[in-house]
Amino acid sequence: MPLGLGGQELFIILFLALLIFGAKRLPEVGAGLGKGIKSFKQSLKEADVSEEVQKLEEPKKTDSTSESAPTEAKKV
Repeated sequence: MPLGLGGQELFIILFLALLIFGAKRLPEVGAGLGKGIKSFKQSLKEADVSEEVQKLEEPKKTDSTSESAPTEAKKV
């Protein structure tokens, strides 16, 4: 079971959610929670992609600085 919860614990949680939100609002709450999780996962993927792009661009920057370093050493 997820998070180490048994069947009885999950039943109690679902029953309390039903009491708090009611039968009509419970599907709306579930849909909103699902959309929030989906949006969170999508933003994590976008952050990972942007980090990978930055990692790919960094060697280009370091290559240009490493090429200029030896020429400066020759001038001195």
